[in-house]
Amino acid sequence: MPRVVLAPMNEAELFDLELRLLLEAVYQRYHYDFRDYALASLRRRMRHAMARFECDSMGALQHRLLHEPETFALAMQYFTVQVSEMFRDPAYFRMLREHAIPVLRTYPSIKLWIAGCSTGEEVWSLAILLHEEGLLDRAIIYATDINPEALQAAEAGAFPIERLAQFSRNYLAAGGSGSLSDYYSSGYGNVVFDRRLKRNIVFADHSLATDTVFSEVHLVSCRNVLIYFQRALQDRAIGLFHEALVHRGFLGLGSKESLQFGAHADAFEACAREQRLYRKLA
Repeated sequence: MPRVVLAPMNEAELFDLELRLLLEAVYQRYHYDFRDYALASLRRRMRHAMARFECDSMGALQHRLLHEPETFALAMQYFTVQVSEMFRDPAYFRMLREHAIPVLRTYPSIKLWIAGCSTGEEVWSLAILLHEEGLLDRAIIYATDINPEALQAAEAGAFPIERLAQFSRNYLAAGGSGSLSDYYSSGYGNVVFDRRLKRNIVFADHSLATDTVFSEVHLVSCRNVLIYFQRALQDRAIGLFHEALVHRGFLGLGSKESLQFGAHADAFEACAREQRLYRKLA
C-alpha cells in the first residue's frame, strides 16, 4: 500500500482550511453562501464568534452552528458586517443631489435599490433626501439584506438617541434643508423615524451571492459591501446591478470600492469618481 505523504501546514493554514469547511457546511445546511467572502475579514469575525459561543476551535464552532439553528441565527451578526450611520460619507449624498436627483426627477416614477442595507441607516437617509427633493411620493425604495435581524431593525427605524448628534452633523453636511429632528420622535432612550417615510420602502431578504434581479431600478446604492467580497463575488454583484439598472441608471459604491479591474469596468462611466458614483453605459 503506497505511503500517504501529508503536506505540512502551519496553524494559520489549518485555520483557513477549517474556515472554508465551515463556510461550505453553512451553505449546505442553511443555504447562506459566504464562500466567496473575503477571508481576511471572516477570520477576524469567526474568532470573535468562537469567543462569543465559548468554542476553543473552529471545529467546535462548526458543530454548534450546524446542530443549533438558534445559535446560527445569533452568529449571523459575525458573518455579516452591520456597521453604518445616517448620511454616512455626506459628500456621497451631496453627489446624489447634484448628479442623480436632476435625472431622477425626469421620470414619472422611480425605483431605487439599497443592496446590503444592514440596520437601515442609509435607507432612512435616502428616504429623507427624496422627501426633501419632492420625489419620495413617486419612489419605491427596495432595501435588501441577508440578515433577518438586521432587516427587522432597519424596518423598525429606531436608533439609540446618543447616535443622533453624529447623524445630525452628517445630515447637515450632506445638504439637508432643515433639521433632522423634523423626521423623528424620541422617547425611552431611542428615536423612531417618521412612519410616513416608510410608506415607500420595501424591506426584503436578498443575497448578492445566490439570488437574481427582482426589478428594474433607476439607482443602486451598494456601499461598503463589496469590500467584504472576493473578486468573483464582486463581479457577480456588479453584474446584478448592471442587469437591474435602466439605461443610464446610477450605481453608487463605497469610498474604498471601485469598478476598476473588475469584469464590468467597461459597462459604466464615472460621473463622480471621487465619490464612486457611476452611470450605466448602453
